[in-house]
Amino acid sequence: MNKKTFLGAAGVWLLAAGTVQAAGDPVAGKEKFYACRGCHSIPSYSNAYPSYHVPKIGGQTEPYLVSALQTYKTGARKHASMNGNAGSLSEQDIADIAAYLTKLEGKEQEGPVTGDVDKGKQVAAKCASCHGEDGNPPAPNFPRLAGQYESYLVKAIQDYQTGKRANPVMQSMVQGLSEEDVKNVSAYYASKVGLSVVKD
Repeated sequence: MNKKTFLGAAGVWLLAAGTVQAAGDPVAGKEKFYACRGCHSIPSYSNAYPSYHVPKIGGQTEPYLVSALQTYKTGARKHASMNGNAGSLSEQDIADIAAYLTKLEGKEQEGPVTGDVDKGKQVAAKCASCHGEDGNPPAPNFPRLAGQYESYLVKAIQDYQTGKRANPVMQSMVQGLSEEDVKNVSAYYASKVGLSVVKD
């Protein structure tokens, strides 16, 4: 993908992620999050199959949370329990939950890191313009990767590589990564402080 095409695709993605949405109420969002606590409030909780950690979402960027919940709600992003849980949410529910989660902060890195962090930092250099040098993005439209579980990041990158997750910018960025690169860049972001398990 040439630079012009990449920037055009990035612009489309940002425009979609930055669409006007209802203002979220974090107090209401905390109450509405009750159904999500069974997975997202358990440290190191794993998805049954394939086995990977349920993602940390405390402190995630608000536009990304809204976008992710909307894609689960419409079925554009596939995950049986997430599709079911998000399917019943209204636009206001989504905005409220996102407003609550984005206000939470990670206090420390938690979770296993098994890849080579130093090699992962080299791979992550190509990701810095969107996700930040340490996985804390310079703009809220991009998801925070810092502190995310390594196994979840590996799964997400693999899904972009296979087309299971459809985002032209991400697909172009990860296509050339080897299995070792994927594990190492995931380890690098997992080693940083950012996202947290929702314990509030």
